[in-house]
Amino acid sequence: MRHGDEFLAYATNAQGDRANVQMARSTNLVDWTLVEEGGKLHDAMPVLPPWARGGFTWAPEVLRTKDGFVLHFTAKDRSSDLQCIGSAFSASPFGPFTSRDEKPLVCQTEIGGTIDSHAFRDEDGANYLYFKNDGNNPKFGKKTDIFVQRLSSDGMRVEGEAVSLLRNDTEWEAHVIEAPTMVRHANGYALFYSANHFGWEKHQRLSPYAIGYAVCKGPMGPCTDSPSNPILYSYNDRKAGCLSGPGHQSVFDVGGKQFIAFHGWAATKGCRRFDNRRYLYIAPLLWKDGVPQIGVSLRRTPAQ
Repeated sequence: MRHGDEFLAYATNAQGDRANVQMARSTNLVDWTLVEEGGKLHDAMPVLPPWARGGFTWAPEVLRTKDGFVLHFTAKDRSSDLQCIGSAFSASPFGPFTSRDEKPLVCQTEIGGTIDSHAFRDEDGANYLYFKNDGNNPKFGKKTDIFVQRLSSDGMRVEGEAVSLLRNDTEWEAHVIEAPTMVRHANGYALFYSANHFGWEKHQRLSPYAIGYAVCKGPMGPCTDSPSNPILYSYNDRKAGCLSGPGHQSVFDVGGKQFIAFHGWAATKGCRRFDNRRYLYIAPLLWKDGVPQIGVSLRRTPAQ
């Protein structure tokens, strides 16, 4: 998210309970530093709401509102022991984001729980919240859908009924679709999402995780999968380099241009699994006749 003359990134909880929501900052989208205070990692939400259990805070996103900033996040619900979605407010994008909610904002307990929230504001000012039921939880073994539900003007409450937009129903998606991101562009609406197993297991040459998109008639759908999916996936190419498990994308605007951020696994020079970490990638997002084109990822020039 752009804030003043810098960019802010929010991420899943840090290992060792060092932060529920960790942050990084940059002035050029290339060089990033973790946000720290007194030598310790800054926590944008140091106190979880009463319903949430520590150690499972995932996939945070921040929505700017007229009153401040709203954090939507995934956390483990103490009551159901399932992952669910919550919301928290702060006057500052650095937090502390706070919530006194006794129950999650969204929790589809009958179909596995709910994860991967994404808030989208359309040109008319209407807000929408996208999320995925956690049906691939081994305890449930259900199909996974991406849903949308209207979001209040303050970003803190859902309104009306949730509508299913997509379901995992193709070979490349395998057992799961997740991580929705709604984008408005010159030709209409596109819903980006990730699919397949997110990990990079020792027996796998590359991770099967990948990014696809669907064409939508509006923020509430209906949506149709692109036949060209996936549009970004793992590869090991002599010219292009190595990428394994790109996913959970986020799209943002800078000066009339769009960029896409996503994560990928750390790899060795031989394009083998290096360690159990995923890193931030950012690339230009271009459009040709309504079809997204992902450019070369940003990186330091030789002079830098």
